[in-house]
Amino acid sequence: MKIRFIAPVILLLFSPVTAEDYPWKGAVAKVDITPAELGWMSGYASRKGPAEKVLQPIHAKALALEDAEGGRFVFLTMDLIGVPRPFRDEVADRAMKKYGLAAGEILINASHTHSGPMMRLYRVPGTDIERAPYASIPDDQQELRIRQTKEYMATLADKVDGIIGEALGNLEPASVAWSHSRCGFAMNRRTPAGPGVWKNSPNPDAPVDHEVPVLQVKAKDDGQLLAVMFGYACHATTLSIMEISGDWPGYAQTFFEQDHPGTVAMFLNGCSGDQNPYPRRMLPYVERHGRNMATAVEAALETPAHPVEGPLRSALAWVDVPYQKAPTKAALAEKAKSKDRYDARHAEFLLDYLEAKGGFPASYPVPVQTVRFGNGLAIAAIGGEVVIDYALRLKREMGEANGGAPVWVAGYSNDVPTYIPSKRVLEEGGYEGGGAMRYVRSSVHPAPWAPEIEELLVGKILEQNAELK
Repeated sequence: MKIRFIAPVILLLFSPVTAEDYPWKGAVAKVDITPAELGWMSGYASRKGPAEKVLQPIHAKALALEDAEGGRFVFLTMDLIGVPRPFRDEVADRAMKKYGLAAGEILINASHTHSGPMMRLYRVPGTDIERAPYASIPDDQQELRIRQTKEYMATLADKVDGIIGEALGNLEPASVAWSHSRCGFAMNRRTPAGPGVWKNSPNPDAPVDHEVPVLQVKAKDDGQLLAVMFGYACHATTLSIMEISGDWPGYAQTFFEQDHPGTVAMFLNGCSGDQNPYPRRMLPYVERHGRNMATAVEAALETPAHPVEGPLRSALAWVDVPYQKAPTKAALAEKAKSKDRYDARHAEFLLDYLEAKGGFPASYPVPVQTVRFGNGLAIAAIGGEVVIDYALRLKREMGEANGGAPVWVAGYSNDVPTYIPSKRVLEEGGYEGGGAMRYVRSSVHPAPWAPEIEELLVGKILEQNAELK
């Protein structure tokens, strides 16, 4: 027995582990999270009623990885509108108590499908009264919609906890590699329509990122493809019908899994804040985009894979991003008289908050997370609906800092409070530049973000990346 124990040690001393034979362990698990009871849907404030049927089941998926030092990490993806901060905290707390995962050892990402169930409620300022957030929900339906949302979120937390435990419990020797391709249906949706005015329509001359990064995990014993995790920067808003689905990311995952029985496909949403799928609004388009993306993942698997080695290191921080100067009570009172119902409701909400609290929050904690695979692949994740400028900048600056190693940038991670504009988009204004904040009540945004938002978030990620090397 001594000889069998010593021989591998001698082998390691004289034959350093390379990326190709790095001793990873990996496992993946998935669960259906389609709501059992059809309720109000998320994503579009103009909806007039609840979901009518299920077009396509939606899922949550967990990929667990363990490096040679025993360091573990879990990627959790969901076919849902976002990641509410309380939900993230609950999942992380359970994972710490049950599985020993630190808060920074789990990344939760949402596909941002606008065809999923409502996930958030809000509390009327100064009271214990909870409300569903959409103005179109009649008062006589509030109690029903609140119950449905609470029950769904409680069930979701249990299901997510279950697949995290399942993936961690099934870890097996694996190989991990990275490759990439491109896909072209995403287009910037910010089109100038006059001084300071930006309409939501395709702009082929504005910034875009068509890269499709792919992480592939294979079983060591037989080479079975256990999981692919792919990314793309594009809103999941092909459809606006009253039917539950994962939109194009859901179809992409389904198509790939049908073509590869036994493999789980996961979508890690990118910096999609100002990117839309085109064309839109018809069922054939969502299927076409899904098939195009599944084909892009196939193409990435056809290219020479780049094996990644460990150790697997990660860091998570919550960056306090300040707001611009808050509006006065008089300005809010005037705005509350607006004929625009969304402006009026937001002003009324802020007035109620001001009356109850005596002031507004000065900042909001936006999560940023960096994950490094040895000295190779780095993944940077930012909370909120992040615009494409962040991906383009971080891939350039982190790539240079990492000696040209690949950089993968995700948005919609760990919390989705509102849009996260770059300095450019903030200065331009429009929906992504601050206008969308008027729709939010689950968190209090009294004014647009301060101009330093981009430097604060990018600076923290670059700092994390340097510390993790």
